[in-house]
Amino acid sequence: MGLIKTFTALPRGIGLLLGRLFSEAAFLLSRRLRGVAEKNLSLALPDLTESQRRKITKGVFLNLGRLLAEFAQFPKLNRKNIEQIVVYDGYENFAESVRRGKGTLYLTAHFGCWELSPFAHAVYGHPLKFVVRPIDNPYIDRVINSFRTLSGNEIIEKKEALREIVNALRKNQAVGILIDQNVTPESGVFVPFFNTLACTTTSIATIALRTGATVLPGVLIWDDKLRKHRLHFEPPVVLIKTGDLQVDIEVNTRLFNQVLEALVRKYPDQWLWVHRRWKTRPPGENGIYRSQDPRTDRSEEPGKVTDGGGS
Repeated sequence: MGLIKTFTALPRGIGLLLGRLFSEAAFLLSRRLRGVAEKNLSLALPDLTESQRRKITKGVFLNLGRLLAEFAQFPKLNRKNIEQIVVYDGYENFAESVRRGKGTLYLTAHFGCWELSPFAHAVYGHPLKFVVRPIDNPYIDRVINSFRTLSGNEIIEKKEALREIVNALRKNQAVGILIDQNVTPESGVFVPFFNTLACTTTSIATIALRTGATVLPGVLIWDDKLRKHRLHFEPPVVLIKTGDLQVDIEVNTRLFNQVLEALVRKYPDQWLWVHRRWKTRPPGENGIYRSQDPRTDRSEEPGKVTDGGGS
């Protein structure tokens, strides 16, 4: 937490520079995470050269350094200065979801500076709700969540997540759900992601099908030419409805992975390749990662925004 406080005290430009230096050092020192990214990229994008994979992996670390610097600046952000950092791209898609009146489910991921995405949207006047897994250290947990909620966003307790999400949607409010984390078989279904089966949360499909909420893809994209982040909303996903709920949950979850995959292919260095996305395997399959228990993964890391997470 001392690192975040140090970054908060600095001007944003200096913070971004230090974040870059921090990320370059982490890239050199984090052999294990580089190995995970290398494995993921070899699996998902096998035609890339070693040089291309290394460039993307380094971009992931640079993105994490940028995330740290931007997160520390949250207390300084307001409606007067937010446009200097984040601009909308596809706002009309969000506005159409609001007009529809059924609530908005943001289909999102660990993409770009993902913590800044819901924060900036709330600064612009559009707060949302999300669920996070508590960090083991309660002091750090309180500080992190205090930053996350500075712009008006609300955290939902995980034990009451489903009820709170449904209530929010009935009020035409918005909830973000991350779909790019590995989950256990009890929490997801195996559907393709970059042509390899990935155990993917069914929460967004289940809730959308039962409530009629709009599923709106949204991610934060760093635009190097603008030197700003673009809060990008795609057109709402048209859900497939066959009348068989279990079939519809699976086919729409497959569809959501396709939407995310297209974004990752377009901006490969802005997705979190260092996460063991394909860790949980179907019965009978060997583990993909070195020294992995082939049976399952015990869910997401503590403290990350999880099902019901930020946009």
